[in-house]
Amino acid sequence: MAEKSYQIGYLLRSGITGFVAGCPIVDQEVPRFGELVRAPLGEKDSIYGIVHDLSIVDDGLVRQLVTSQGVDPTVIADNRTNRTVPMEISVLAVGYRRDGAIRHLLPPRAPLSLDLIWQCSPEELVAFTNAGRFGYLRHLLRNPDLPVAELIAAHVQMATEANNAAGKKEWREKATQEIIALLRDDYEMLMQVLSALSDAIETSP
Repeated sequence: MAEKSYQIGYLLRSGITGFVAGCPIVDQEVPRFGELVRAPLGEKDSIYGIVHDLSIVDDGLVRQLVTSQGVDPTVIADNRTNRTVPMEISVLAVGYRRDGAIRHLLPPRAPLSLDLIWQCSPEELVAFTNAGRFGYLRHLLRNPDLPVAELIAAHVQMATEANNAAGKKEWREKATQEIIALLRDDYEMLMQVLSALSDAIETSP
């Protein structure tokens, strides 16, 4: 996990339930599926969201290149470096900070076009995930169009690493108990989420 925030990209489009940012195509995993990010809410406050999709849209040049035989590696590298169509990062809004207080509610307004989007530092991740009583999880669970089980597992894995490093080793157990409570009436989804969480725990370093 990164030790500090880094700039992801600029906002392309947004609503109060989520937004899409664009960033250059890079080799390293920036950002990651399930990662907590933030966008500005005025000059001092922030909107928080969780990355739920990363996509690379094709363009005319790529369509031509994929039909060529033996594309030169330098051409591929140049296309990735100088590509005018960005990687798109889709983010689900899960809360906001105003006047120093974090709320696990939808933000009062959407972020603005070309706002800078930032990855949250481990400290910010710990602060957000420990504010309130896991209210932000309902934003993930109520959206049937998302890969809910995998998204929660990826997020919990990253949040657990940050909370363990901050001395909050009980966080994962509390989060799991809250997920069980929220899904008590949806056995099928509960089993999917618990299975994904189990896989995430097994693959943790």
